[in-house]
Amino acid sequence: MSDTTKRPEFFSRQDGGKAALPFTKAEYERRLKGLRAIMAEQDLPAVLLTSMHNIAYYSGFLYCSFGRAYGCVVTADSCTTVSANIDASQPWRRSIEDNVIYTDWRRDNYWRAIKELIGNAGRIGIEGDHMTLASHEKLREMLGVSQTVDIAGATMRQRMVKSAEEIALIKEGAHIADVGGFAIHEAISAGAREIDIAMAGRNAMELEIAKRFPDAEYRDTWVWFQSGINTDGAHNPVTSRKLQKGDILSLNTFPMISGYYTALERTLWVGEPDAASRKIWEANIAAHELGISLIKPGATCSGICAEINAHLEAENLLQYRSFGYGHSFGVLSHYYGREAGLELREDIDTVLEPGMVVSMEPMLWIPEGEEGAGGYREHDILVIGEDGTVENITKFPYGPVHNIIH
Repeated sequence: MSDTTKRPEFFSRQDGGKAALPFTKAEYERRLKGLRAIMAEQDLPAVLLTSMHNIAYYSGFLYCSFGRAYGCVVTADSCTTVSANIDASQPWRRSIEDNVIYTDWRRDNYWRAIKELIGNAGRIGIEGDHMTLASHEKLREMLGVSQTVDIAGATMRQRMVKSAEEIALIKEGAHIADVGGFAIHEAISAGAREIDIAMAGRNAMELEIAKRFPDAEYRDTWVWFQSGINTDGAHNPVTSRKLQKGDILSLNTFPMISGYYTALERTLWVGEPDAASRKIWEANIAAHELGISLIKPGATCSGICAEINAHLEAENLLQYRSFGYGHSFGVLSHYYGREAGLELREDIDTVLEPGMVVSMEPMLWIPEGEEGAGGYREHDILVIGEDGTVENITKFPYGPVHNIIH
């Protein structure tokens, strides 16, 4: 049996110098100031962040878990990421302040590193929507933490209002989503496979991201391109199905820039749609345009939802609505970062304000066997400016004039 007593439980190493982060030092300081205000209000000497979105938001480091634990400990005067030895110094290079590396030599070295950072704090802030029961028990047993306070909701509310730097990055992302959309549009033809069309869009976006953000890390950009029956679910994976004349199509491009996701979604057709399908498509476009007109400071998420519901009900289509009409953008992907307090749904009464960025994305799903069967979806991103103006940053056209492919 090997002797592990001389191997470190955790350590620090700083190879290569700090990397260029997605935002300026002043931006991260602004975010940390906001978090420390939350801590002061809740009387918290330390916060342990564990989610990908909050660690990236406050420190700049976006981790790759692969089953290992990651964290970021914020106190009144420090911000330290905690990462696994497998990542070496990369987390330090991508963290705005400090980093501690824990080793695999002994079980629970992650928690020993956390203990070193929080000291004897008996009360700390955690993300209640991310921390597991097992982790909560470790806090109690190994760290002596007797009380935890859930700060997930407060941090979400801070993230919901974007800074000028964030909005600038999101606008770049929307443009890149359009680039992917045009590449997909060009690749569409009867007989082409979903996977090949999707790759054309993804490759175009990856190249554009590398051109515009030469200092970034590149990962997670993807495309969902769906056809025929595969359009019924908004998040259905790509397949090798070959497009056929008369197919309804769904184009979905998702560029990822340093943890920030943007999206473009459009309904298209291979050849002319039948009359019933075109009628549904145009009704969904009308709902989309109505929704865009309702995005403004002072509007409520639930109020916007109610007006679009009324439109679809008048068209006898409300029963085919698939999900809520839009959501917030920011540190977000398909596996982290949902800002649930800013979704356009019946049960969300959040008031829109300057600095918020939301989508408008109505979808109708007509089940197989009914006239006009398929999934119809349009998606634009809107930015509410400091002066109250609303800018639609999605430029790829929607509707029959551009998106019927002959």
